[in-house]
Amino acid sequence: MSETQGEGPAISGRAVESMTGRLLVATPALKDPNFDRTVVLLVAHEANGALGVVLNRATEVAVADVLGEWSDLARHPAVLFEGGPVQPESAICLARMRHPMRRLKGFQPISGAVGTVDLSSDPERMRDSIGGIRVFAGYSGWGAGQLEQEIEDGSWFVLDALPGDAFVDRPDDLWPMVLRRQGGMMAAVAHFPPDVALN
Repeated sequence: MSETQGEGPAISGRAVESMTGRLLVATPALKDPNFDRTVVLLVAHEANGALGVVLNRATEVAVADVLGEWSDLARHPAVLFEGGPVQPESAICLARMRHPMRRLKGFQPISGAVGTVDLSSDPERMRDSIGGIRVFAGYSGWGAGQLEQEIEDGSWFVLDALPGDAFVDRPDDLWPMVLRRQGGMMAAVAHFPPDVALN
């Protein structure tokens, strides 16, 4: 999939602007339990679909238990994350480069210093170049035009990501944190009760 920003191929005669590297923040209107109060980093987005990982769903499975050789590079909490409902047996690894302008074999940039790492690479060879990793079991996927429709329906806010968003120490706080930093009415959404009926 393409990692370039800007206009891509057309869907229904309209050019598609790539949202690769941006955040999808679930709105209170999104009723899918797979994505309730989630923050998704789009790893790839082009005309035939999109792929992302949920940044704020930590599991209790330690990275050391599954990928021992990578565990020293895993940021706190050093556990696997639920990347999404698609192929939960597969793994996607995000990494933050210390020197984003340097090219590194096995590292595919997404945005700035953040990209994906090939887990078949030797972690020792990457140790000096990578400031931290996070490993996701499964991913979130959308077919052609599906994500755009969900955004139009009010299910997602599309917001700029900060380099540290994928590596926060307290992932449970990421949803309100990203909304609060937008200011205005969007910051007010961060205080929206999980169940409006209980308000």
